[in-house]
Amino acid sequence: MIYFDLLIGFLKVGLFAFGGAYGAIPLIRDVVLSYGWIEDEMLTYMIAVSESTPGPIMVNLATYVGSSQAGFWGALIATTAVVLPSFIIILLITAFLKKLLENPYVQAVLRGLKPCIIGIILATGFFMILQHIVGRFGVLSVDTTAIMMTTVLGTVYFGSRKVLKNGISPIGLIGISALAGVIVYGL
Repeated sequence: MIYFDLLIGFLKVGLFAFGGAYGAIPLIRDVVLSYGWIEDEMLTYMIAVSESTPGPIMVNLATYVGSSQAGFWGALIATTAVVLPSFIIILLITAFLKKLLENPYVQAVLRGLKPCIIGIILATGFFMILQHIVGRFGVLSVDTTAIMMTTVLGTVYFGSRKVLKNGISPIGLIGISALAGVIVYGL
């Protein structure tokens, strides 16, 4: 019977918890207290522990409550029940979007939007470049250090594509840029 209660209780949480983990806490509290699984004070402690451990709060709380009530199988059932609704919803959305993306009209719209998006990105880049060259008050001020860093980073990026199979990832390039910025401008 406890397994069924854990399944139903945490399915409710998984189905109706909107607004992220903090929005789900009142619903989790209501379910846990209505079934009498743990007391309010212990739930408060578990919320604090769930916030400080890796992973989503809802999953951490479901795992703890399930484990405290029915051991390993209770933890497995509660955790599965709390994530199952989101998993199914994402699968349905993915299936719907896949069908939608196969539609020739949607493909035509996306092909038409590509040049627009590229233009917006390029225009933003040029605007930022001009803003840094001309400055805020229309005074010509060229930051040679920034130009040198951009040149070096561009060389690193395109050079890595020649040496490495896929080149440096954008995240790696952002990390290198951040480090270079701290070294050049921070010191």
